[in-house]
Amino acid sequence: MSSLEAGLSPIKRGTPAGFFVRSFLFVILTGTFLLMLPISSRSGNFTDFVTALFTATSATCVTGLVVVDTGTHWSHFGHLVIMLLIQIGGLSYVVLVTSLMLLLNRKIPLRERIMIQFSLNALSLRGIVRFLKGVLITVLSVEGLGALLLFFVFIRDYPLIKAIKFAVFHSVSAFCNAGFDLIGGFRSFTGYVDDILLNLTITSLIIIGGIGFLVIYDIYQKLTKKKNHLALHSKAALLTTLFLIVIGTIMIFILEYNNTLKPLSWKGKILGAYFQSVTPRTAGFNTLDIGKMRPATWLFLILLMFIGASPGGTGGGIKTVTFLVLLLSVYTTILERKHVHFKNRSINWETVKRAWAVFFFSLSLVILSWFLLLLTEPFEPLKILFEVVSAFGTVGLSTGITPQLSTFGRLVITFTMFLGRVGTVTAGLALLSFVNHKKTVDYPTEEVSVG
Repeated sequence: MSSLEAGLSPIKRGTPAGFFVRSFLFVILTGTFLLMLPISSRSGNFTDFVTALFTATSATCVTGLVVVDTGTHWSHFGHLVIMLLIQIGGLSYVVLVTSLMLLLNRKIPLRERIMIQFSLNALSLRGIVRFLKGVLITVLSVEGLGALLLFFVFIRDYPLIKAIKFAVFHSVSAFCNAGFDLIGGFRSFTGYVDDILLNLTITSLIIIGGIGFLVIYDIYQKLTKKKNHLALHSKAALLTTLFLIVIGTIMIFILEYNNTLKPLSWKGKILGAYFQSVTPRTAGFNTLDIGKMRPATWLFLILLMFIGASPGGTGGGIKTVTFLVLLLSVYTTILERKHVHFKNRSINWETVKRAWAVFFFSLSLVILSWFLLLLTEPFEPLKILFEVVSAFGTVGLSTGITPQLSTFGRLVITFTMFLGRVGTVTAGLALLSFVNHKKTVDYPTEEVSVG
């Protein structure tokens, strides 16, 4: 057994879902240990366990919620650890390990191929290694280009070495939909609200990372004439993403026109509304002060955060395609049709049941976490709900209450971030495997009254 295969062996036993959970736990605990070390903090002191655990979980689960200022609390080494956790969390541990195996021309065993399929939400095992190579090329190319463009932004305000560091860190953070920033003072990108290059670069990285590797690979095959048309999944993800961005931009522009957008120029107003319509779907950067927004805007952002990114992407939430399937199933029920249709295709009922199972599990997690925080935290219920959904959707936006949470509150948010990243997959699959179980006995059908 090679050292790389040995790196997988302690955690790869059992089902792919179980492996997925254990791999994230392994990375989080390793990151927690490293962040606790004096070398990771700028002061040179040990960081307490809960703060290190919260930060490691937030980075690995690509969330972005923080209880200490990332730019000022952590040292260069700490920033490197956080960036690596973000990269590992965005792609998953098994993808990175098997990628190293590919670079060394090692053969990928069937078990690892199954785990890659699970980690990337691939629809089948066919061509999975080729798909993985495409993922790696995409990540390196997009993050590299993003870092180059961001360098031209940061070089205007920072020395050369710092500008390079900021460009690389924020490119990785944006593509992986993490939302961590090094600006300092919990300001995020509020000082760049009217900077076209930064706004378009960051949002493009977020969208590409969040749209899902399945869609990117499908688009590539379509452009290179290897396929005649996009898969139904890709059409659903692209159309839903575009719809949410357009509606989000319009709604935020209207809701915040006389509030956080008021002092800005027309360019700043449009860029600010657009930027904040993209980031709630799992990347917690902000160019507008979230804490000063209207409660109605918070509620709208909560909806966007709950929906999240697309399946197979680096973000969280219930996923765009899940949201679309839910809407289509309700529409089908209202019209009393037998099948759910989209783009002249029928979506099978197993997929519809999966979508409702994910929705139910996700809503239950949000309600439970909200309930627990309402017992201990002295903040407005809507602000607490905002924090919970931000954690569940692995977004990272906050109204400003994260650093003020109690130890219990921080642990609840940590738990929510973890389940938000892996729970809808693992718990959802566990539930769906029960739903999909082929019964040996069929029972008589009888009607019940609902609604």
